[in-house]
Amino acid sequence: MFNKIMVPVDLAHLDALEKSLTVAADLARHYQAALCYVGVTTSQPSSVARTPEEYEQKLKTFADGHAPDNGHVPDARVYNSHDPVTDLDNILVKAIEDTGADLVVMATHLPKHLDAVMPANGSKVASHTRASIFLVRPDA
Repeated sequence: MFNKIMVPVDLAHLDALEKSLTVAADLARHYQAALCYVGVTTSQPSSVARTPEEYEQKLKTFADGHAPDNGHVPDARVYNSHDPVTDLDNILVKAIEDTGADLVVMATHLPKHLDAVMPANGSKVASHTRASIFLVRPDA
């Protein structure tokens, strides 16, 4: 049913994404689908990485350690942006096109202090792509 599942990942807030990451891994295992983790970063140093290349390496390490053992090597892609908050929706739509994902598993309704970093973008992304969007609410 699904061949490629994409999961947006913010390495600075993995704890808030835990449920959506688990759901994505479970779906990839169930459908024997390839899993692609997508991150967005800037050229400026951050608490996660000093450079986009370092961020990419950390995302690849995360992907290798988190993806299910279902016969597919996980993919990790990083997109660079001057303003990730403003560009996030457009970057996710581009990533869906680039990866050929037919399902996107996204966290939604993160705690208010994270809304500026990773707001719930599912409906906007869904309106600009043919991929199915699965929104996962964190535990209350």
